[in-house]
Amino acid sequence: MASVSSCINALRDRGQCALIPFITAGDPDLATTAKALELLDRSGADLIELGVPYSDPLADGPVIQAAATRALQQGTRLEDVLKMLTALSPRLKSPIILFTYYNPILNRGIEAFLQDVAAAGVSGLVVPDLPLEEVESLSKAAAKAEIEIILLVAPTSPKARIEAIAAQSQGFIYLVSVTGVTGIRTEIQSRVQDLLTELHGVTDKAIGVGFGISQASQAKQVMEWGADAVIVGSAFVKRLAEGSPEQGLQAIENFCRTLKAAITE
Repeated sequence: MASVSSCINALRDRGQCALIPFITAGDPDLATTAKALELLDRSGADLIELGVPYSDPLADGPVIQAAATRALQQGTRLEDVLKMLTALSPRLKSPIILFTYYNPILNRGIEAFLQDVAAAGVSGLVVPDLPLEEVESLSKAAAKAEIEIILLVAPTSPKARIEAIAAQSQGFIYLVSVTGVTGIRTEIQSRVQDLLTELHGVTDKAIGVGFGISQASQAKQVMEWGADAVIVGSAFVKRLAEGSPEQGLQAIENFCRTLKAAITE
């Protein structure tokens, strides 16, 4: 499995923007999650972000919170997610980025967690409730496991903090496009364009924009503003949850292809 940074940087070198869909593991069930990962992998996804269901998802809006609740009610646990990925990841070309909160990492033990997710084929990690001040211990252990820790920059972050986050983020810098939680928005704040310019001025690392992107036109707009990757979550999760699993899979395939076309025109 390629690293997150090598995948995004190779696309950037070719003048291309990466598409990163997000889905929640175990919603509606892990068998459908596995099918969805394979489908996204062949339908235009360059990397895929996979959320581990968690009981207190502070950064997630109602769509992803509901998906996590359904997955937990199905009995989905981290162990199940890793077992599924271990079997599936050798068949995927898209690097897998695991989205998890910090408690499951601490509960398992930092080194044990990282070794286990690396063995399952995970290339990157997003931990939304991990403060910058506590990143170093996780990053050092992650480097040994060849896992890249991707840090988030909020629209409200002051310049000094943006520079500090940019310096420590691996893989790419995850720019949050809205103040608040994940979710479907009708417009992307113009502040994002300013933040992209500011970030590109302090780092040569790739920048991905997520939270609130739900339409092909928004993905294209963010790309034109200078994003190296577009991350789309709630809009995928919502489509996958509607109708039967087969209908959900067809819906996310069509949506993935539409988004990819919009950012490669």
